[in-house]
Amino acid sequence: MAEGLRERKKRQTRQHISDMATALFLEHGFDAVTIAAVAEVADVSVNTVYNYFPAKEDLLFDREDEVVERPSLLVRERAEGTSAVRAVLARLRQDVAERNPYAGMDPGYARFMRVVQESPTLMARVLRMQGRTVDRLAATLREETGAAPDDPTPEFIAHQVIGMQNAVHRSIARCHDAGGAPERTSVEVLRQIDVMESLLSDRVLNYAAKNTP
Repeated sequence: MAEGLRERKKRQTRQHISDMATALFLEHGFDAVTIAAVAEVADVSVNTVYNYFPAKEDLLFDREDEVVERPSLLVRERAEGTSAVRAVLARLRQDVAERNPYAGMDPGYARFMRVVQESPTLMARVLRMQGRTVDRLAATLREETGAAPDDPTPEFIAHQVIGMQNAVHRSIARCHDAGGAPERTSVEVLRQIDVMESLLSDRVLNYAAKNTP
């Protein structure tokens, strides 16, 4: 369905507030910035900020639901014969090779992560987000494989997949911090993904292959 004018304006306002808040956080740090300061630079009321973002952390993690859902979406949309893990690894490689912001390949990602790491509130939110992502992926794997409710395999696989994804993001941030050029970062992180894949058992790599017995 086409987006209506009201919905588009609400989306644009939400994005504008988030962008202004992120710029303030990057300049001053998360804990030093107040909601009132965000409202002032975004030229909206404090109540408007809270209407769009109930918690201050929501301003920085405005795409949390999209991030949480993405691995599950990759699994659901994998090609026939492709396993869940291989589908996610393939997209990780593509994101890194194409320097997609999803993989943190934007040089500004390191600065963003420094803001996050300096705030206990944001670090707690990251852990919660990672937990939500694991839970969502585990539920998807259970649906895709028809695993029994007491089968722990979907959850264990989900932990491994999201763990690998997190490791890739940390490696990218370290490369940015070290001043590595985007081209060198891409080459190095792709090599690391190959190493990670080589350490996985066949059972993990081939788990939940689509439309196979």
